[in-house]
Amino acid sequence: MAVSNNITACVTLMALICAVPVIASGVWFASAQGEECARLARWPVAILGGLILLAALAGFVGAYWNRRRLLAFYLFAMASLIALLIALLVFAFAVTRGSGAYPVLGRAYDEYHLDGFSMWLRGYVSDDPARWERIKACLVVSDTCKKLARQAGFLTADQFYQSRLSPLQSGCCKPPAVCGYNYVSPTVWAGPAARPAADADCGAWGNDPSQLCYECESCRAGLLAALRAQWHRANVALVVATVALVFLYLVGCSAYKNAQAEALFRRYKW
Repeated sequence: MAVSNNITACVTLMALICAVPVIASGVWFASAQGEECARLARWPVAILGGLILLAALAGFVGAYWNRRRLLAFYLFAMASLIALLIALLVFAFAVTRGSGAYPVLGRAYDEYHLDGFSMWLRGYVSDDPARWERIKACLVVSDTCKKLARQAGFLTADQFYQSRLSPLQSGCCKPPAVCGYNYVSPTVWAGPAARPAADADCGAWGNDPSQLCYECESCRAGLLAALRAQWHRANVALVVATVALVFLYLVGCSAYKNAQAEALFRRYKW
């Protein structure tokens, strides 16, 4: 192989490696524990990573065996896929901009409001009642609140208040602090003499394990906070992979142009 083809082959091989974290992020989205009841973009990220893998494989074959059409396909396909990956990242950062979390006096955990999230995320849990019914049914049978109820470390209210609850546990397994319920156990609370009429979640709470706060807006907000945290963790790998792919693509373009120039020079020489 010519020197430029060697460089292109190495570049496409590294692009193959960079596709792995993209695929892994998509698979993790589809199998993450704790948010199994609702996942945004379950497979699109993994599919996009798979397409990048196939394009890079075509580029490697084209560079190694000097197949210019495959190299041209690699450059075109990779440019399109990198653009899609960047668009996905921009969209993800835009819709996960707000956290919806707010601190509560005397509590180590945060509570969550729907108003703190983007309109697109709020629409995910509010625009389609049937979708929330499916999510709620999944939450009822999941370990989200059952595991909290089984923990023996919460003997007193103060111990519970100083615990680190997940967003789903904070939003779905207990009533909001503003309601003034008295702690009995992590999922059993004694009602106050008067419920604040300003917060609809106070009337939606019930000690029944199938009810709890699954109809509360705080539960929807806790779910969105869990999804947002999941996206932010995956975005780290996606950003690194995107930067590396852009760099490798630019190097690959330069090597491809050099390979074309070498081929033209050889034809002219003959």
